[in-house]
Amino acid sequence: MLVLIRSLRSHIEADRELPGNLGSFCLQRALPEAPLPGLPAQGNAGPRTESKREAALPSTAPAGSPSLPTSGRPEGAPPEEASNSSQLLVPGPCRRFSVPAMPPSLQAASESGVLNDVRTDLGDCRRCDLHRGRKNIVFGEGNPNAELVFVGEAPGADEDNQGRPFVGRAGQLLTKIIEAMKMQRQEVYICNILKCRPPGNRNPAPGEIAACEPFLVKQLESIRPKVICALGTFAAQTLLKTDVAISLLRGNFHRYHDIPLMPTYHPAYLLRNPSQKRQVWEDVQKIMKVLTKSKGEEEHDREKDATW
Repeated sequence: MLVLIRSLRSHIEADRELPGNLGSFCLQRALPEAPLPGLPAQGNAGPRTESKREAALPSTAPAGSPSLPTSGRPEGAPPEEASNSSQLLVPGPCRRFSVPAMPPSLQAASESGVLNDVRTDLGDCRRCDLHRGRKNIVFGEGNPNAELVFVGEAPGADEDNQGRPFVGRAGQLLTKIIEAMKMQRQEVYICNILKCRPPGNRNPAPGEIAACEPFLVKQLESIRPKVICALGTFAAQTLLKTDVAISLLRGNFHRYHDIPLMPTYHPAYLLRNPSQKRQVWEDVQKIMKVLTKSKGEEEHDREKDATW
């Protein structure tokens, strides 16, 4: 027994002496994907922002130290088995998230392509306590074959009264953004993470998101857009299964079930912070390029500033 304990202790001490503090790295395999049309090939989470912790790590290991291949496995080791849920790298040290595989029952929704069936399944929803104070379920509206889907956070007072998404001040700004993209509101599809208004427009609760998200997944699988635009923190974090701030997620394409997803600021945030409009305009210009390339059209010069 003493021999075994001494052996284990020697291994532990040897691990501590490895250069580069290998234990501080978070090596994960990136989700395989085809390069987006018109965009340079890059990781799913875009450029990685160097944190203070990462900056403190040595860029090169001392001579004679054991080296790791780019795959993160020692040389000569057997290949890794494919995972059911691929990992994505996101800004910040040891930040990772995964998008679960689409269940077969939900994949069938894309084959039928009927949003009415999803609305029928939702019914007079009472799956969480939000039904107690709502006036209307806000399911979503727009083109059921849209190439672009906007996903927001939750209905507000105006949306609750009318049963339609994004009809208040934030919705009017979203309409202007869509028109600045040379599109009409009826050409896209607009919905939210939650179908009912939270009291006082508070943040969605985890249980409420869990009750509503399956229907959002069915909506997206039914429409199968070419691009998804996640508006605001809760939409982006819910779809991408991450807690990374929207300020780090925005500006780069991520993948949601093989669909390019661009996170950006919510229009309500822009009403409070007009100076951030330029960043949103940069994000939607990237969406426009992907949609233009997908149609095989000639790329237009869009260097002018947004007028909204």
